[in-house]
Amino acid sequence: MAVTKTTDVIIPSIFSPYSIERTAELSDILQSGAVDRNPAFDALANGGGSVIDMPYWKEISGDSKLIDQGVPGVPQPITTGSDKAPMLNRYEAWGKSVLAQWASGADPVAVIADMVAGYWGRAFKRILLKILDGLFDNTNGVLRTTHRVNIYTDVASPAVTAQLTGSTFVDGTLKLGDHSPEIFAVLMHGDVEGALRKQELIQYVQPAGAVGKRIPTFQDRNMIVSDDCPKVAGVNTPAYHTYLFGRGAFGHGVQTNDPGDATEVDRVALAHETHLVSRRRFILHPRGVKWSGSAAAAAGPSDAELATGTNWTKVYTDKNIRIVAIKHNIA
Repeated sequence: MAVTKTTDVIIPSIFSPYSIERTAELSDILQSGAVDRNPAFDALANGGGSVIDMPYWKEISGDSKLIDQGVPGVPQPITTGSDKAPMLNRYEAWGKSVLAQWASGADPVAVIADMVAGYWGRAFKRILLKILDGLFDNTNGVLRTTHRVNIYTDVASPAVTAQLTGSTFVDGTLKLGDHSPEIFAVLMHGDVEGALRKQELIQYVQPAGAVGKRIPTFQDRNMIVSDDCPKVAGVNTPAYHTYLFGRGAFGHGVQTNDPGDATEVDRVALAHETHLVSRRRFILHPRGVKWSGSAAAAAGPSDAELATGTNWTKVYTDKNIRIVAIKHNIA
């Protein structure tokens, strides 16, 4: 009887695009609307280079002018700016024992693809949080004052005004002024979600046709929960960061033109081992904040470099950077 091997069922040209699409479907941060994957970013990810130039039109401002037939008008220039995104190159590999466990179901290819997609969904969220660490770094973060509400107090019994509530959430949205209605999603630590749930401040919606599936919302915004969100110990109580996003606050693109490089199955015959290697070359970039660092490695910036405040520079006007942080206590 012939034995089906992992090398037989995982065909990179089929597995790679399926795994990429399943990542988008399974990832809560990609599904939330806070991250926008679009063909333009995919095209950039499929190109070369370690830093990607992303020119943009600057916002048109100024007062309108009176029409005076006797005085010729003076047109105002429409100018462009330059945003830059680092190219991220990451991989993970799994060995025989893990693959055997994943492939034990009736459809081993789908099971393995879903596990790989789930891994990358969580990896993208952790990388996004590292970028936020840099943007809101207490010393050098470019958004630490303009886009953060700090109501945290290091006391054993914090007042309600130091906690995340409907009122303090609104205070956070107002960091974007008249663009505050564009806040679309909120990312919080599990402890924060638990505190809000105890106060019955979380509402649930059920998508049409999705029987048994309920999506949590806070203040009518999509909720993402991750214990990778900052929880910094204090003397008396920890400080939490909750993040608010406008739709498409982060741009996202994935290399798709080389499935054979994205997925590789390696059989080491003499070692009796099979390895599955999954590689992703991608963009995950906060729109309006330029990467101004220099990565130490050719593969792109490390998590530590992404989390370094001096590696980021604002290029959009404040209201057009759709990212806000609230530093707060919980009850």
